[in-house]
Amino acid sequence: MKKIYLLTTIAIFALAVAGCKKGFLSQENNPNAPSTNLASPQNVLSGAEEVTATYEAGSQYLYCEYWVGYFAPSGSYVPSTAYTTYNFTNTSFSAFGIYSNISNYNFLLTQAAANPAYANFGAIAKIMIAYDYQMLVDNYGDVPYSQALNSSKYLFPAYDKGQAIYDDLLKQLDAAIATIAASSGATNPGSSDIIFGGNMNNWKKFANTLKLRIAVRQSNLTANFASLHTELDQNTANYLDDTQGAYAQPGYINNDANGGQQNPFWKLWGTTAAGATEPYQLQTVANQFFVNFLVNLNDTSRLKRFYAPTALKTDPAGSVHPNNVAHIVGNVLGAETTNQTNALTSAIGPGMIQSPTQPMPIIQGAEACFLLSEAIADGLITGTVSGGAGTAQDYYQRGIVSSFNVLGTPANSTGTATQQAVAYYSQPSVAWPTSSFAAQQKAIITQKYIANFGYGAFESFNEYRRTGYPLLNQQPGVNGQTARSVEPGALGTGPVVSRIFFPSTEFNTNAAAVGAEPAVNVFGSLIFWMTTYYTR
Repeated sequence: MKKIYLLTTIAIFALAVAGCKKGFLSQENNPNAPSTNLASPQNVLSGAEEVTATYEAGSQYLYCEYWVGYFAPSGSYVPSTAYTTYNFTNTSFSAFGIYSNISNYNFLLTQAAANPAYANFGAIAKIMIAYDYQMLVDNYGDVPYSQALNSSKYLFPAYDKGQAIYDDLLKQLDAAIATIAASSGATNPGSSDIIFGGNMNNWKKFANTLKLRIAVRQSNLTANFASLHTELDQNTANYLDDTQGAYAQPGYINNDANGGQQNPFWKLWGTTAAGATEPYQLQTVANQFFVNFLVNLNDTSRLKRFYAPTALKTDPAGSVHPNNVAHIVGNVLGAETTNQTNALTSAIGPGMIQSPTQPMPIIQGAEACFLLSEAIADGLITGTVSGGAGTAQDYYQRGIVSSFNVLGTPANSTGTATQQAVAYYSQPSVAWPTSSFAAQQKAIITQKYIANFGYGAFESFNEYRRTGYPLLNQQPGVNGQTARSVEPGALGTGPVVSRIFFPSTEFNTNAAAVGAEPAVNVFGSLIFWMTTYYTR
């Protein structure tokens, strides 16, 4: 009953205060209209963390699910041209609803400032504000930051440069870590913290991992490299890894009350408590690019966890898809005229929607391992490695093993999920490269791309824009075949999108500030950490 009560409280709070998923997608939230919270710090923390988990479920990043090659439109529904042809405007996509989530975390900061007993709540809030702002910068580059959420002083908050925001986020995360270290006697959030259950040491690990993500994202800016190395904790035991990821679990239950109390990813891709199929499972299917991508790497164990077999178990006669591994068949983004109906294509698989009560990933252990692997390989981390075994190769392999296990990969003739993962990364095409950092980075980002399937599409889109990996701009052949020119790559046809527009609400409510920003070219404007525009 305790779990049910907590989830009900969170659901009501998220709807009434934070705006939840609907408020995010409505694009009605902006940084010069913060919310006012009168709830307790415990309820605000639970609600804000649950909304963060809902963001991570992917509804606002469906375009990334398409553009990185994970999903394609169902042939049974009329596809969105904004997703499939990049014909979108400033009303199509918006991440500015994140400001409503930031405002709730900001409330916790004010409570902690007024009452030292809430210092741990304030530290968590500072960490999650940094988490949210990185998403905003990675979407837009420049966003309101130093003047945001202060409407009594700034009705029309100015835009800060993305690089300056990144720099300050590192300072804020350092401050949060220091607060936790100095606040052992403060009130512990306990069960109101639905991510770590009040384990403040794990929050320090989360903060260090977020610093690592921020550092790695801009590591190609050589002028910043030395300072980033100094900024990072050099002991890898102080980071999340395959033994401890960040997952939200308020006590999800299979109940349709309050808009649905299931895991938020399940609410989009699974079924209702009554058994009705949720819309995303019907409107999106496997992307043939990703199917072929995994087949070429002999990664069929995970393939069958990512996607479900087709209903008819066979490929249609004359299909443009030559592959039928375990009856997994996808559609092709950008080729709507040849897309097959749902009966002939694969929906999301059992490894992704395991249960309506499954925890919701915030940062998966596999992603943390791949971040550590790249940081060590690149020299951002050169100090103590956990247990003496935490080399770049070790973390690379641990990230792969973690992905196989999290997906619930069943045992087969090769062995357990772990044994299948070891056999997989022992192949020459997947094995840890020793030739150069460039080869190592390509391998790391490729495996991170696979492990991020579904839950981490935005991160995969970010990493592609940063590194150009994996090669999303061409369609691979199957089982060594030559790529077919009739099928576009994962990004469909046309140029590659580099960023989205500022939302229309900013032009309506903060016109002067957003108008001072350079004109946006979605096929060429670069976020500050993008040193190259990757094209075909």
